[in-house]
Amino acid sequence: MQRRKFLQNSLLSSLWLWLSGQAAAQSSRDVARPNILWLTSEDHGPHLGCYGDLVANTPNLDQLARRGMRFKRAWSTAPVCAAARTALISGVYPPSLGAEHMRSLVAMPDFMRMYPQFLREAGYYCSNNVKEDYNLIKPGRVWDDSSPEAHWQDRNPGQAFFAVFNYTMTHESQIRAPDANTVSDPAVVRVPAYQPDTPEVRSNWAQYYDRIAQLDGVVGESLAELEAAGLADDTIVFFYSDHGSGIPRSKRWPYNSGLHVPMIVHFPEKWRHLAPSDYRAGSESERLVDFMDLAPTLLSIVGIEPPDYMHGNAFAGAHQRPPKAYMHAFRGRMDERYDLARTVSDGRYLYMRHYMPHRIYGQYLTYMFETQATQVWKRMYDQGQLNEVQSRFWESKPAEELYDLESDPDEIDNLIDSPAYQDKLVELRQQHRDWTLESRDFGFLPENEIRSRSAASTPYQAARDDVVYPLARILRCAQLASSLAASAVSALLTNLTDDDSAVRYWAASGLLMRGATGVGANAQALRQALQDPAPAVRVAAAEALGNYGDEDDIDAALATLAELIEVEGNEIFVPMMALTALDEMEERAAPIRDAIEAIDVGGVTRTRPDGREIERLRTKLLSDLDGK
Repeated sequence: MQRRKFLQNSLLSSLWLWLSGQAAAQSSRDVARPNILWLTSEDHGPHLGCYGDLVANTPNLDQLARRGMRFKRAWSTAPVCAAARTALISGVYPPSLGAEHMRSLVAMPDFMRMYPQFLREAGYYCSNNVKEDYNLIKPGRVWDDSSPEAHWQDRNPGQAFFAVFNYTMTHESQIRAPDANTVSDPAVVRVPAYQPDTPEVRSNWAQYYDRIAQLDGVVGESLAELEAAGLADDTIVFFYSDHGSGIPRSKRWPYNSGLHVPMIVHFPEKWRHLAPSDYRAGSESERLVDFMDLAPTLLSIVGIEPPDYMHGNAFAGAHQRPPKAYMHAFRGRMDERYDLARTVSDGRYLYMRHYMPHRIYGQYLTYMFETQATQVWKRMYDQGQLNEVQSRFWESKPAEELYDLESDPDEIDNLIDSPAYQDKLVELRQQHRDWTLESRDFGFLPENEIRSRSAASTPYQAARDDVVYPLARILRCAQLASSLAASAVSALLTNLTDDDSAVRYWAASGLLMRGATGVGANAQALRQALQDPAPAVRVAAAEALGNYGDEDDIDAALATLAELIEVEGNEIFVPMMALTALDEMEERAAPIRDAIEAIDVGGVTRTRPDGREIERLRTKLLSDLDGK
């Protein structure tokens, strides 16, 4: 009897333990979340063996691709680092945030958070080693650790982690040693058709491939570290770069060469149910993916439904959405030089709309000109040694460009005027306009007005107030201005008296874009615009008159610009615009050389941008005026 009772108790105890274990295991499955490791590189296009590149030496990344899936059509949202990271960290199109300009610094609305904040609230340990470089003010604490020492190893025992390791060896600054002794053979690298084939260009490309091989080595070390810790089966791995290569006309330009990035994802078997719907080991995905998709995808992987304000589509996790039909990208101010271009692609065709076609592609950027490929390219242009395709980078732009990326990977055959592609042109042109209006692109304001019009809230919120920012009207004038059509001049003159300063700015700029033809017959209207209350309108009018007016017009333009280059009393962006206008005037700016030399940025207190951009413009202008 006692024995039977003992056995019954033992069976009940065993059953209870088994049920408890099952419940605990189920609970563990319910709360368990994967670790996520992001390995990222800089200034690095899809130049990997697994992408078919025959020069790249990348065994570790190729192995990761064989174990995972690579995206054939992955894009950065911007062809420069800070702007690209702004899309990554927010999941929002940066021009919608007023954050398109390189190293600007704007606030997000209170209801927005950066994606690590969502993950930390969900219990993740979030580390970033080490680059941040956003065009946004961080809304409170974003990372558990963001430093050169940041590592997933520092999490609490058993805590899930999200870790970023950003590798910089492929960065533009690392591929321009003047006397490099490269492992990669310069003779076998491919020089794009738009660049001159010179020893300097080949050396920069060969250095780039050497750095890619170094990158592959550290990626291998990071993956081996994960394996040694016994965490490989618990960790989803992403590899991608921030934008295209640092070679000129890739970085900073929203061509495919500046936007196309490698992207490899690996989901271990344990977490295969969270993988993209088309995931197969060793496969290639045709899905269009851009940087706005990554924040929603992270949230979806950890079980969080992405907020509606994010512009991307999650491609993995519980909240996957269908792929987008188009990818959008942009170009704004690059360091000290202003420009405005927008790009849209359906994966095969790329359409680019230029809103400042009077500015040459290769505007002088101090940092870009440290690269030998840039220096020799410009020198050969000045000496008349380039062919027509190679010369384009140093000349003004068309209003629109259209390329077939399959038949023309170097993007040199502009199909805008080809009868066979007019339907595609209409489609992508409409997509660009629709997205501009839908996303409330705030970039059609001069940069000082991005700041002033959002002073009471944030740029994102101001952009959605049609009284503060009548986008449809501003866009219409910007498109008229940059179309370069002679038939638009009458409308531009009417817009010079519009009650919105951005409309007036684009009207004055449109006359400037048409050169002597646009300015000559309309000089009186531009003279009146020199008295406009908006500084950007005065700058555009002064540049037009200073370049194409008579002697009195030049004097009036210089007097206007001399006031606007003063750092004291002007918003920092105004002297930047005014110095750019003077640079375009070349020797005609000589009468105010002393005022240019006297510019003092010592009192500039803004952290981004700081006085560096003004100082670079000033130095370049003085050097040109002095004939150096």
